[in-house]
Amino acid sequence: MRVEIDKNAYEKLKKRFPWVYKNEILNAPKCNPGDIVDLVYKDEYVATAFFNPLSKISARVISFERVDINKNFFEERIKKAIEKRKALEKITNSYRLIHSEADFLPGLIVDKYGEYLVTSFNTAGIDNFKGLIVEILIDLLNPKGIYEKGDKIREKEGLEVISQKLYGEIEDEFIIIENDKKFLTNLITGQKTGFFLDQRKNRKIVGEYGNKKTLDLFANAGGFGIYANASYTKFVEISASACSLIEKNCELNNLKNYEIVRADVFKFLEKEKDTYDLIIIDPPAFAKNKNAKKNALKGWKYLIVNSLKLLEKGGYLALFSCSHSINQKDLLDLALSSSIIDNSYLEVIEFLKQDVDHPYMINIPNSLYLTGVLLRKN
Repeated sequence: MRVEIDKNAYEKLKKRFPWVYKNEILNAPKCNPGDIVDLVYKDEYVATAFFNPLSKISARVISFERVDINKNFFEERIKKAIEKRKALEKITNSYRLIHSEADFLPGLIVDKYGEYLVTSFNTAGIDNFKGLIVEILIDLLNPKGIYEKGDKIREKEGLEVISQKLYGEIEDEFIIIENDKKFLTNLITGQKTGFFLDQRKNRKIVGEYGNKKTLDLFANAGGFGIYANASYTKFVEISASACSLIEKNCELNNLKNYEIVRADVFKFLEKEKDTYDLIIIDPPAFAKNKNAKKNALKGWKYLIVNSLKLLEKGGYLALFSCSHSINQKDLLDLALSSSIIDNSYLEVIEFLKQDVDHPYMINIPNSLYLTGVLLRKN
């Protein structure tokens, strides 16, 4: 089947951008969600894609060359993704094995937790090949179990959001070993596919700075505070289940002097008087799209201004945005305007991004979704 695209889509595809939006489609045959089509511009073949007339992103490229989309095709892609991540096994038992478009498998997420795999099939195209992909994963990795975690993004593809065991057995509780740290996670009931694996490298980098008093805001499972291993650590997290997980992770890592505060971070900062030499701000995505950016920037400004009041001179401030809408430049602009209010100077120590098992492909700008900066207050 052929789908005709407009000039705008053609120009982007020539730069290897892998998406075509609904308003860039000139002509398409009647298709079922996830059908494989040839994208053409003025009768010129451009790419092979999954096509979904129900989605705003109507076409997702699976190859810029004519190929047969069969078992061999998926096997080669999956083998390549596995090989790229071999080095991570020296430092961890858990990492992202397949990262959607950045591994040329649009919509497929596979996280490896020891001998277990946690998957998401987030596009109609990849969902059509679920059985085949599971078969390949079993052949190549011989896991004890494979679990599918449903993501709400499936609704945009016209798919039902389901979570289910696909193969073998899955234990919910699993201990991640990462460098010399241990973290308990819940593979079935935890956020995302179980743990924020994309922050692995950043936890290690940030943990090397500031070892007296650490404030870990939006602490989730407590990763940053535990890595810092400070003389005193305060974790702030609104979720009761996350607070329970922080407690267990502190015990696993023999962290001695700590406090877990269950609170809304914004309200916590209104009242907090203690000072710290390391503060981490790693909130959930405030801006999931451009329309939400203005309010998100206001929220960020509040967090940074009030955190700087608690940060000692010579102390470190780590900022992370997990939204492509708020990028590294935005974080630096916010830090600058906040430092003026605080009458302090901020020095950039490190620029940070998601770890290598979540690839950033320069032809896919939004594959750089996690950005951060580590600053020192002067």
